[in-house]
Amino acid sequence: MQEQPEPPFPPGLTARVELTVTEADTAQAVGSGDVPVLGTPRVLALAEAATVAATATRMPPGRTTVGSRIELEHLAATPVGRTVVAQARLGAVDGRRLVFEVTVTDDGETVAQGRVERVLVDRQRFVERAVRVS
Repeated sequence: MQEQPEPPFPPGLTARVELTVTEADTAQAVGSGDVPVLGTPRVLALAEAATVAATATRMPPGRTTVGSRIELEHLAATPVGRTVVAQARLGAVDGRRLVFEVTVTDDGETVAQGRVERVLVDRQRFVERAVRVS
């Protein structure tokens, strides 16, 4: 019986990324509202950055992941000057599909939570297809 290689992304992989909120990160600046607090699109980008970081050290050559589905609850406002921390944990792997649980906190308080799904793809083929479509 042949031994199966270890999957490149076992459930349980984690990563965290931080962002100190600036004026450029506010809902006003990114066009998602008119208040001077951390905008939801930046919260989402931070959560995705954590998922990318979780797989970065184990990414097979020539491969990458792309976002395919996002569920995010933005629960609390974060003012300029505060530092938020996004944490991602790979909860499930289904073939090429990776499902992450994400949380974003401000001084220990959860300000956002959700799930981010990414799909493992061949980087060059993905880019070539995207260029042909545009």
